[in-house]
Amino acid sequence: MRTSAKFSRIAAAVALSIGLSSTAMAQVTSSELNGKIMGPQGNPAAGTVVTVTHVPTGAVKTVTVNSGGTFSLRGLRVGGPYTVVIDSDEFADQTINDVYLELGESASIERMLEPAAQYENIVVTGSQVSSLSFGQTGPVASFDLSTLQEAPAINRDITDIVRIDPRIYVDEGGSNGIQCVGKSPRFNSLTVDGVRMNDLFGLNSNGYPTERMPFSFDAIAGVSVEIAPFDVIYGGFSACNISAVSKTGTNEVHGSAFYDFGSDSLRGDSLEGDDINLGAYTEKRYGFTVGAPLIKDKLFIFAAYEKLEGANTFDRGAIGSGAINEVNITQAEVERIQQISQDVYNFDAGGVPSSLANEDEKLLVKLDWNINDQHRLAFTYNYNDGNNFAQSDGDSNEFEFQSHLYERGAELQSFIGVLYSDWTDKFSTEIRIARSELDNLQRSFYGDGTPGGNDFGE
Repeated sequence: MRTSAKFSRIAAAVALSIGLSSTAMAQVTSSELNGKIMGPQGNPAAGTVVTVTHVPTGAVKTVTVNSGGTFSLRGLRVGGPYTVVIDSDEFADQTINDVYLELGESASIERMLEPAAQYENIVVTGSQVSSLSFGQTGPVASFDLSTLQEAPAINRDITDIVRIDPRIYVDEGGSNGIQCVGKSPRFNSLTVDGVRMNDLFGLNSNGYPTERMPFSFDAIAGVSVEIAPFDVIYGGFSACNISAVSKTGTNEVHGSAFYDFGSDSLRGDSLEGDDINLGAYTEKRYGFTVGAPLIKDKLFIFAAYEKLEGANTFDRGAIGSGAINEVNITQAEVERIQQISQDVYNFDAGGVPSSLANEDEKLLVKLDWNINDQHRLAFTYNYNDGNNFAQSDGDSNEFEFQSHLYERGAELQSFIGVLYSDWTDKFSTEIRIARSELDNLQRSFYGDGTPGGNDFGE
């Protein structure tokens, strides 16, 4: 009998950011740029116009410096590069190139303008821009695109990246779950483009709603881990909030592809001088990304696909079988148990499993529309379907036939729409509508290896 559980949710959230330019408010899907512009004598350069351009997409945002000499821009895309132009009627203009913004952190620009008689225009680099720590909502670890690309990620999972922070522990010997400040992964919250993808049924020890990370590793532009943030936009967790934001298309066509392969023939076949039997298996993982403009400077598309054709391996066997974990039972006893099960109870206990093939498939598609300088709309579709095979009992001194295994899996679809709007220099909104569908699967095995309704003994 197939056991299936479906979850469907429609969530709408409106985050109102009242732009008091001396404050910093954390954003879960976008970045923020604050600044202080002063004149040659240290006086506020009120009326100065600051224009911020996202170079890859041509998106432009403009803000006027207030009477206190400060400005604030929210709802900016994560990453960059950005070009910041400071245009003053009284003083020399300045241009700041190669500005990069991180998810979960506010960037700060503090510039003192020079007299116009001495300089016509001053060009500086992004090194003049620093992270603004004051006003954050709590401890945060941010990982930008360069870190995602350069750090070793053999598992193609965000766990390979977030472990860089010493406050975060990854349980490699167990579920590979993320433990923040010592708490179970079940107490975390995972959001992608601002929408939660938590383990809603509490069936997975890795904290994900699916068997593996529910989105492609190459689809992510940035990740932040927020530990105990204090803000009304957060909730539903007591450990940490893991926020990921997906990439977007640009004015240039770009893409990537990867392929990796593994098999039992590439692993060692002996342990401490003894030959071991790993079971025959192969593992392939491949995928690609592509980003392109549909309408230059206006409409962009990005897609990422990834598939795993792997295997679950099992290390138990009878004495003399060569298994890594030889249980205290002989091969003759194993055969006798199989015979009694078949002859007396008419039940096929199955063989001794060594490996079983599994799969995992991911797809993310994102559309990004620059409606105008004040409004931007993003739509993301994410799909993940994967399975695993597990033993019903985990003790190393227990022996299991194939009929004692079970298959577990999950199929996830999510639809996310976000509208970013700047109504005035001091008032911005973020409207998010999302729908998620989750289909969980857990079913036992027949002795011949066929998944189905094995209810022997019940």
